[in-house]
Amino acid sequence: MIDYDLTKIRGIAFDVDGVLSPSTIPLHVSGEPMRMVNIKDGYALQLAVKHGLQLAIITGAATTAVRVRFEGLGVQRIYQGAGMKLPVFLQWLKETGLTPEQVAYVGDDIPDLQVMAAAGLPIAPADAVPEVIAAARYVTPCDGGHGVARHVLEQVMKAQGMWLNAGGDDTRSFSW
Repeated sequence: MIDYDLTKIRGIAFDVDGVLSPSTIPLHVSGEPMRMVNIKDGYALQLAVKHGLQLAIITGAATTAVRVRFEGLGVQRIYQGAGMKLPVFLQWLKETGLTPEQVAYVGDDIPDLQVMAAAGLPIAPADAVPEVIAAARYVTPCDGGHGVARHVLEQVMKAQGMWLNAGGDDTRSFSW
């Protein structure tokens, strides 16, 4: 159980590699990284969007596949090519009107540390690097790419009465 008042959470930002996909990534013959994604993460992400949680993707990667995957789930704020993630995170807060106490950030490696220090609820997957685990307020039982988003979103949504409640009047189809 996450030791934080989850009823305060209005937004969650996720890194991609090592959080929403495993740390080990096969390379296509073209040299493009090919990411695996978790279907249960996809379900939780689209449900969170339908319930009005502000979600963001903040990643150093810049690929069409990442954009297509998360846009397909309804995530509207996808920041790619973010070598320095803190300015992007602060921009997201400004765009959404969220305060640090209202947001969680899920990261797994050194580039995530500054954002984790700025977020109200810093979270790490079980296989994050030691420095990130030390900076996290909560460490999931899941390794990156193996249900991290589902685990976090399910707890937040249960705390807010959204889980197992279809909610929202959005009838768009999402690709999980």
